[in-house]
Amino acid sequence: MKFNTDEIASVLREEIDRFESGIDVREVGRVLEVGDGIARVWGLSGVMAGEMVEFPGGVTGLAFNLEENSVGVIILGDYLKVTEGDEVRSTGKLLSVPVGEAVIGRVLDPLGNPLDGKGPVVTEHRRPVETLAPGVADRQPVREPLQTGIKAIDAMTPIGRGQRELIIGDRKTGKTAIGIDAIINQKNSGVKCFYVAVGQKDSSVAVAIDILRKYGAMDYTTVIVSGASTAAPLQYIAPYSGTAMAEYFMYNGEHALIVYDDLSKQATAYRQLSLLMRRPPGREAYPGDVFYAHSRLLERSAKLSKEKGGGSLTSLPIIETLEGEVSAYIPTNVISITDGQIYLQPDLFFAGQRPAMNVGISVSRVGGAAQTKAMKKVAGGLRLDLASFRELEAFAQLGTDLDAATQSRLDRGYRMVELLKQGQYQPMDVVDQVLSIYAGTRGHLDAVKREEVADWEKGFLTFIRDQVPELRAKIEQTKEFDAESERQLEAAIAEFKRQWAAKNGSGAGSAGGSRSLAGTAK
Repeated sequence: MKFNTDEIASVLREEIDRFESGIDVREVGRVLEVGDGIARVWGLSGVMAGEMVEFPGGVTGLAFNLEENSVGVIILGDYLKVTEGDEVRSTGKLLSVPVGEAVIGRVLDPLGNPLDGKGPVVTEHRRPVETLAPGVADRQPVREPLQTGIKAIDAMTPIGRGQRELIIGDRKTGKTAIGIDAIINQKNSGVKCFYVAVGQKDSSVAVAIDILRKYGAMDYTTVIVSGASTAAPLQYIAPYSGTAMAEYFMYNGEHALIVYDDLSKQATAYRQLSLLMRRPPGREAYPGDVFYAHSRLLERSAKLSKEKGGGSLTSLPIIETLEGEVSAYIPTNVISITDGQIYLQPDLFFAGQRPAMNVGISVSRVGGAAQTKAMKKVAGGLRLDLASFRELEAFAQLGTDLDAATQSRLDRGYRMVELLKQGQYQPMDVVDQVLSIYAGTRGHLDAVKREEVADWEKGFLTFIRDQVPELRAKIEQTKEFDAESERQLEAAIAEFKRQWAAKNGSGAGSAGGSRSLAGTAK
């Protein structure tokens, strides 16, 4: 076969004209060693700290340690798929997660992948997992209440939108229950909720999700799960991922609440990664920057200024103590970062006081600014009264004879403790809290037997709803408790006491019954 040289020349000329330079320029390295969720990589000289890298098989990693001759990478996924000698590519991107309305109602892993079997998260919006916290000029003071629906907390350690309130206590003292109750109470409030489960048993997380679904809270809640069986890198980034998803709503002028359950597990995962990376250990073998790991996370919660849209992100970090040791490293770190703490005491929990809040140690550094005027008025001295009651109670246990005034203070204290007990997953409306606490602090329960306090309160609130609805509506609308409302409430309580006495026997509702209670109150 003969070739025409002119034809060959024309074909070559066409190919040269159509040729486009398509060189794929990217940095490539090799895995030197891998194990326990980390890899040491050689060759990625231009990689940035926090940059994502790609391993074969779709496994991603995060540049964690930048060393002289190699890069320490934490593997976000199944590190068993990565082997020595594998090629590693830098991506030039920071780690980000899907955000927006599409994540609401979903159960996701820290990378934004669905775990609920409802298909992929379809959204155009993504946010970097690590972002700078808003500055001082971009914030405004915390003044708007975020109701948890728990009487003891809303009355004595109120939480405001944009606040960071630590929930601290030993294991099995009801820390998660407070976070779940707070989420359930946000129904119809417009607050988007995020529950980040770090290092928890999968069965415990499944129970929490079931409860949220049962009470209709999954309609406005996202659950980010990094369970106890998950690799340490995912446990470490889970709180940052949840915060990025919640921040989207804050920066769009909406309100969000995030519960970190719990940050002591995250600190343990971070310690594991740091020790594997040969970072110098400090106190309790934690790395020197573990304080920064938590401070840069919690500082992202804020109440934004009006110029920035006025959105808010409220966080409830949970820390587990060992044997009530509040002065351990991680608890003291997080206490110093947050705007107050709710301390749950095992002794109170086992004595039947739920929530088992120790009033003496628990505090809110925002205080009455985060309460409605009505609640502030009726619960103003409650915290101090309960703290002094605890001291009196300890004194009374010595068996000494008490004068009538001291005994009456003890009697009232016992009844206030009963009044502040609350069942799990039963958040209470703030107006009902105001009415209930008013009745207790003004002595209307002094003549009621301690074991009947819960029934009295239930009957009283039903009575108000059915027979004096206009008073309840007025307090709900104005958020205030003026002299006229107080007069109406006093009349309503007097009428209910008459009905209660008729129903339960003449002595139960009369003031004369309190003297005979001195013996049972001890």
